[in-house]
Amino acid sequence: MAQESTTDAIYRTEALIAEDIDAYLDQHQHKTMLRFITCGSVDDGKSTLIGRLLYDSKMIFEDQLAALERDSKRVGTQGQEIDFALLVDGLAAEREQGITIDVAYRFFNTEKRKFIVADCPGHEQYTRNMVTGASTADLAVILVDARKGVLVQTRRHSYICHLLGIRNIVLAVNKMDLVDYDKATFDKIVSDYREFASEIGIESFTAIPISGFRGDNITASPSANTPWYSGPSLVDHLESVEVRSAVDRDKPFRMPVQWVNRPDLDFRGFAGLIAGGEVRPGDPIRVLPSGKTSTIERIVTFDGDLDEAGAGQSVTLTLADEIDCSRGNVIAAADAPPQVADQFEATIVWMSDDALHVGRSYWLKLATQTVSATVREPKYEIDINSLERLAAKTLELNEIGVAEVHTDKPLVFEPYVDSRTLGGFILVDKITNATVAAGMLNFSLRRSQNIHWQPTDITREHHASMKNQTPRVLWFTGLSGSGKSTIANEVEKKLALMNRHTFLLDGDNVRHGLNKDLGFTEADRIENIRRIGEVAKLMTDAGLIVLTAFISPFRAERQMVRDMLAEHEFIEIFVDTPLEVAEERDVKGLYKKAREGKLKNFTGIDSPYEAPENPDIVVNTVAMTPEEAADYIIRQILPLK
Repeated sequence: MAQESTTDAIYRTEALIAEDIDAYLDQHQHKTMLRFITCGSVDDGKSTLIGRLLYDSKMIFEDQLAALERDSKRVGTQGQEIDFALLVDGLAAEREQGITIDVAYRFFNTEKRKFIVADCPGHEQYTRNMVTGASTADLAVILVDARKGVLVQTRRHSYICHLLGIRNIVLAVNKMDLVDYDKATFDKIVSDYREFASEIGIESFTAIPISGFRGDNITASPSANTPWYSGPSLVDHLESVEVRSAVDRDKPFRMPVQWVNRPDLDFRGFAGLIAGGEVRPGDPIRVLPSGKTSTIERIVTFDGDLDEAGAGQSVTLTLADEIDCSRGNVIAAADAPPQVADQFEATIVWMSDDALHVGRSYWLKLATQTVSATVREPKYEIDINSLERLAAKTLELNEIGVAEVHTDKPLVFEPYVDSRTLGGFILVDKITNATVAAGMLNFSLRRSQNIHWQPTDITREHHASMKNQTPRVLWFTGLSGSGKSTIANEVEKKLALMNRHTFLLDGDNVRHGLNKDLGFTEADRIENIRRIGEVAKLMTDAGLIVLTAFISPFRAERQMVRDMLAEHEFIEIFVDTPLEVAEERDVKGLYKKAREGKLKNFTGIDSPYEAPENPDIVVNTVAMTPEEAADYIIRQILPLK
C-alpha cells in the first residue's frame, strides 16, 4: 500500500475538519427552541438561577464576567465569588432594591437545544409584566424557597401560567443548601403544591430540588448532595420537554395572513406564520371570514419552494384561484376551519393604571386581525389567591376577570385552550395607543351565531338620493350651559329652510326615553353615547342629517361614534365656552347644586371634560351669538350633496 504523502494527509485532515464543521453547523441550525420563564415570590432566586444557567452554558463574555466580579464585590456578595443574579437584574432600580421589576430576556444554548428565558417579577404589583413573559412561554419554572414553602405569590404565578396555557410546569425547590438538603422538607413542599395545583387544573408537574447558589441539580445530574433524588437535572428536563410548535403540528392547518406579497404583476402570495397544522401543495383551504375556498399551489420561501411546511414556519402561500384574501384573513384547512363570531366570553388581565371603562371602544388585536371592541360589565373578578369569584363593576390594574367582549366585525378565532395564536388578544386604548389588557377567548356567545344581518333591497345610498342630500352627523360637544342645544336648534331650523331632512337628538330629551335607565357615572356616560351613536348611524342609513347635542365628555366615545360611520360623515363641532362663562349662565341651576355637593359626577366640577384636540368645527359662544354660530356652521358643512 503506497504511503500517504504529507500533502495528501493535510488535505484529508482539512476535509474531515470541514465535514465536522458542516455537521456541527447543521446540528445547531436545526436545534429546536424552547421559551421558558422563571417566576415565584420575591427573593426565591429566579435571577440567580438564570445567571447560573448562563454561566454554566458558557454564554458570558470575558468582559461581562470581569464586570460581574466587580459588581459582586461592590454589592457585598455573602462569601460567594460571583452574584449570578446581577447578570439578569439589569435595571439600576433592581440592583438597588435587590428585586426584579421588568421582564429580563436572556438567550443560551446547549448541545441539544436553544433557549430563551424570561426572568419575571415576583412582586404582585408587577403582575402585568409577568403576564407579558408568560404569554409566549412553552414552560414555566416556578421557584419556591425551601425555607418558606408554597407562598401566595407561588399560587398567583402558577394560576397565571396555567391561565395563559403553559402546560409544562417545573417546581424548582430552590436554596436546598440552606435546609441541609433535607428530603422531608422537599417532600412537604411538593405535597403542598400538588394539593393546590389540582385545585386550579394543573394535572402534572416536575419537581426538582436545586440550589442556584451551589449549582445542585442545575446542569450536572445527579448532585451528590441529594442522593435521595433520582430525577433529571433542570437542564436535562429543559432539553427533553416537547416544545409548542411540535404539539401545534398535530392540529388543523391555520395561517393568519400578515401581508399580501405582490413583488410584480405575475406573483401574488400570502405571507404569514403558520399557527397550527401542516400544509402541502394541493391541499384544499378555506379563507376566513369570507369562506372562499381554493387549493395551495406553492409554498414559497427565501430559500426556495417547500414540499410541506408546519407550525412555527414563516412562509408565503400561493393559491390556485384568484380569490379575495388580505391581511387579517386566516387561511385554514377547508374541512376543519376555525370559528367566526363577534361576541365572546373572555378572561381578561387588566394591565393599565386606568381602570376598564365598561362600554368604551378599544382596539382588539388578535393575530393579524384588528377590530373595534367593547367590554361589558365583568361577570366576576377572580381572586387568584383564594380562587373566589368576586362581584365587579370594572377591572383595575393587575386584576383578572371574566366578561363579554363584543366586536364591530366578525373575528376568526379559536378558544385559547386550543390555540394561543387565534385565542389570545390584547386591547389597545384608541386615544393613547397604550396596551391596556391581555385576554383569552373562552367561547363565542350563542347569540352571535344565531343573529345574522338581514340584507335589504333599498340601500342607504338610495335613501340619501331620495332626499337629495348626503347624510351627516353634526356632533355638538361642550360643557353644560355652553349653548350646544340652542345652536343645534338654530342649525336645524336653517337646514329646514333649505329643504333638508334632519333630526335633532338632544341629551336631555333622549334621557326621557331611550336612555332613561342610565345615570351619570362614567360607565353610564359611555353607554349613553354608545346608544346615541348606534341611533345616529341608523338615521344616516335612512339618509338623514342628524344633529346631536350632548356633553359627550370623553374623546374615546366621540371617536367611537366617528368609527361607526362612513368616512367624512361625522362632523365634530366643539362649542367652546369657558367653564366660568358656562357656570355663570347656569340656566338649569346644575352648577350650583354641583358646587354644593348635591349633584355628583357633574362634568367640569367633579367629572372631567376632555375637549376635542382636532375638532372639525369650533364655535365660540362668547364671541358669537347662537344665530351667528349657526350661520358659520352651515357655511362649513356646505355643500350637502
